[in-house]
Amino acid sequence: MTTFYLARHGETTWHADHRYAGNSDVPLTRHGLGQAAALGAWAVDANLDAIVASPLSRARRSAAPSVETTGLALRVDDRLVEIDFGDGEGLTPDELVERFPEEWAAFCRAPASNPLPGGESGRDGIARALPVFDELVEEFPEGRVLIVAHATLIRLLFCELAGMDPDGYRDLLPVLGNCSITTIVYPWATESQLTSHPRIRLLGFDVPPGRAAV
Repeated sequence: MTTFYLARHGETTWHADHRYAGNSDVPLTRHGLGQAAALGAWAVDANLDAIVASPLSRARRSAAPSVETTGLALRVDDRLVEIDFGDGEGLTPDELVERFPEEWAAFCRAPASNPLPGGESGRDGIARALPVFDELVEEFPEGRVLIVAHATLIRLLFCELAGMDPDGYRDLLPVLGNCSITTIVYPWATESQLTSHPRIRLLGFDVPPGRAAV
């Protein structure tokens, strides 16, 4: 079994206004850079075997201090990019209500199944990103891997791996802190058990790096 440490990137310039940042390449704030540094300090003693990041600069920059403190090469996997919010990119919830009232209501009811206009469904995001885990398990069957990605994608993947309906991710997991760590062991269940067991074992959820176990 492989231990995965899932970390959201640091704070971006769109955070203060609660703007949707999917595949838009939004830079980190100074505070976000500090959060990335804290993640790098945690990585010193984490005995990682690999560090993998989304291709977006906010994820790569958030992973950079961990790369520096561990000496590991950064792997970038395009499949870990955030969900594409289409015409909702850069908009706030209030702006979405005003411009796309019906589509926004449908998204709120079932956000994994109903994409924002011109965007990607959460279920499609799960389908593209989930193979990353299987491939890393094959490469590091008893390893420890840090993945730096994005809030929506991480929450969707967590629901899928935990055997929960991804359409409930916004209610079940309303907040994911910047550079906080969610620790899972995967695969936990065998293929024959997946009808009655989750695929993962959860060791920690949304833990700030200063408090996360290594």
